[in-house]
Amino acid sequence: MDQLDQFNRRYNFFSKLSAALFYSIAVAVALNFFWTPGHMYSSGITGFAQLINSISERFLPFTISTSLMYFVLNVPLFILGWTKIGHKFTFFTIIAVALGSFMMHIVQPLTVHWDPLLCAIFGGVINGIGTGFALKNGISTGGLDIIGIVFRMKTGTSYGKFNILVNLVIICAAGFVFGWTRALYSALTIFINGRVIDAVYTQHKKMQVMIVTEHPQSIINGIQNKMHRGITILHDAEGAYGHTEKTVLITIIDRYDMYDIREIVKKADPYAFMSVSEVEKVYGRFKEQEIV
Repeated sequence: MDQLDQFNRRYNFFSKLSAALFYSIAVAVALNFFWTPGHMYSSGITGFAQLINSISERFLPFTISTSLMYFVLNVPLFILGWTKIGHKFTFFTIIAVALGSFMMHIVQPLTVHWDPLLCAIFGGVINGIGTGFALKNGISTGGLDIIGIVFRMKTGTSYGKFNILVNLVIICAAGFVFGWTRALYSALTIFINGRVIDAVYTQHKKMQVMIVTEHPQSIINGIQNKMHRGITILHDAEGAYGHTEKTVLITIIDRYDMYDIREIVKKADPYAFMSVSEVEKVYGRFKEQEIV
């Protein structure tokens, strides 16, 4: 058992490290291949770092690089993550941000002139995949990721939607300083980025599962032993076809739990009826998966 635990720890470490490296490459490619040539701005801290870089180029005697500001602006948020989320989570966040800053510096911007629409689409998709993949592997990419996770832990609001709302500030800043045409493309890439993050990072999505069964206790035991979820039991239901007595079980799960609950129900009652629907928000006592 000790060897298995050691293997799992090593596997988790290298999977998180790989996710951090993948994100750093994705954000560097999105920034230097699409956003910089397209003269548009990213979401979150990356967008603020770009704005500071552009302002320094125009109005200051020296230029502050986007890669440097990306790291510097994240430092206060490392403290927030360390105190509010978890030490291991923040440790890998620091690695992801440091790698991202490094990759932004060494990956040189393209000098070609892409169509701005293509830059907005591809930049948003590539960065969204990288960010979502990092979050899915239990690490953050810094900045609004940390604020968004803390906000979601308190309110249950989707991270991607939170990301879109907060980044309206960047759109307005880009519009006032650099023109509303580029602000429009920045808004498009921020929207695409948020939607792709939500598509890739599904852990925060909640599902309501309704199970109609003749063997409720076996299913209840399986769910509570493996998933530790609360269950509402509705007795005295009746099937319209066979007029047999049924029990209805209702529970809320994370999307990641879907495979487990299907296997539990299939094993306990192969003839059970199960329906699943996505839940916008959950109020009351619902145990979130811990981030460490």
